[in-house]
Amino acid sequence: MESIELRTYTEVHDPYDSDKATLADVLGTSKGDHEQGQLDELPSNGLYTAGALPEEQAISMDALVNETRLAPVDRGFSAWAMLVASCVVELFVWGFPNSSGVLLAAYLKDPLYSSQKHATSILPLVGTLCTGIMYCSGLVVYPSMHYYPRLRRIYTWSGTVICFVSLLAASFTRNVTMLIALQGVTFAIGGSLVYAPVISYMSEWFVQRRGMANGILVAGDNLGGVLFPIIMPALISRFGIMVTTRIYAIALLVCLLPALPFMKARLPETRVHGPAPRSHPRPWMRDRAFWFFITINTLQGFAHFVPLTWLPTFATALGLTTGQASLALTLVNAASIFAGFGMGWLSDRYNVWALAVSSLLLTSLATFVLWGVLSYSLAGILAYGVAYGSTAGCWSSMWNGFVRPVAKDDPSLATTMFSILLLTRGVGNILSTPISTTLQHTKLAIAHGNGSTKTGFAVDDGRYNAVIIYAGTCFAGAAVVAALGWSLDRKRNVH
Repeated sequence: MESIELRTYTEVHDPYDSDKATLADVLGTSKGDHEQGQLDELPSNGLYTAGALPEEQAISMDALVNETRLAPVDRGFSAWAMLVASCVVELFVWGFPNSSGVLLAAYLKDPLYSSQKHATSILPLVGTLCTGIMYCSGLVVYPSMHYYPRLRRIYTWSGTVICFVSLLAASFTRNVTMLIALQGVTFAIGGSLVYAPVISYMSEWFVQRRGMANGILVAGDNLGGVLFPIIMPALISRFGIMVTTRIYAIALLVCLLPALPFMKARLPETRVHGPAPRSHPRPWMRDRAFWFFITINTLQGFAHFVPLTWLPTFATALGLTTGQASLALTLVNAASIFAGFGMGWLSDRYNVWALAVSSLLLTSLATFVLWGVLSYSLAGILAYGVAYGSTAGCWSSMWNGFVRPVAKDDPSLATTMFSILLLTRGVGNILSTPISTTLQHTKLAIAHGNGSTKTGFAVDDGRYNAVIIYAGTCFAGAAVVAALGWSLDRKRNVH
């Protein structure tokens, strides 16, 4: 059998600079594989498959030649169409849990739900479980996509159906426990299957502009948080919660089905037919800077969702209308759109440690001053909504700034690292709601202003003062860890 010279393939241009791919790009191997001598001998009659025997090589040389021509990264119709389609997914998949504060206020005002046993403790978990499961699901979903890339297409379609069915079923139930099972768990499973391929595809289509692309995705996420808190209260007041949930389910299905065909892979999905039995070195697991950011990200996650969950009920306790209460959440997400895009752009160009420290310090300051002190009126709550969205809403947009130096141009590694960041944030998300719910029964000794409400700490007889202090302290603690990580990173760069 005549052998094939390796240079026949490696002479094609780098995929991130032209329309063609390298051999490593096509085969799904990394540079580290070549350096470790792990690239198996190529058969002359087919494409290499990880862990496969020679008789299992089923792809012809013509297929190999065709698959080396790939669409360009960071530009072109396919890349931008994928990004727009992903934004539609973000809009509906994350828009629903991001509006959970509005739904929670509506559920707690409806005696049909609030009169049920433990309803005040169970209902806040609906949105928390939903977002938490979607964040943490990467631990299972991402490895399966890594070994079997074709599953991504199956996940997007099946996940869309699951999301639709779960919301449709939830619109017919009056039991709060079933709401948790359908909206909190089942919808989250479907959302995880739809959302996970978005990160994987983005890592393939965007390299130099990955931070910007991630910022656009975050903007799509927050756009749902802008639109739905405005739309849902009007629908709820006219049709009720059950019909509103049904309308959302139908809108999700109608909008996602045309978008899914544009969510497709850039790299050939035929390059891997099964998991490789060998182990690969993971030097990034020993990268101190990345683990510093994991710690920071977890601390930020323990506080990030607290205002999103309780701000509408805080406004209602202040005596504001449902529309005014939802306006605060709308402003949070509206500010997050611009902040997310801006931070994604900045993370491609400037020191991400400086950006992280600044974001966390400003978020902590806004929480203590604007929410804790000045939010005793509508103006104070709206000011905090804008400030919080501008400082905390852009947090995930800077993830790429920490991932890129480690993952470099390896889309598979970038996806894995993003999944770890999502997981750690999800842990904080899940635990923050029961913590903040418990803290509402802990009223700290803070001045209430001569018997009348003069500060945000005093709203509802001090019910939220411990919650506000908890959130602000978590952000401040994360800022301290970020400053320490920045200092160590600068010393390492000097040496």
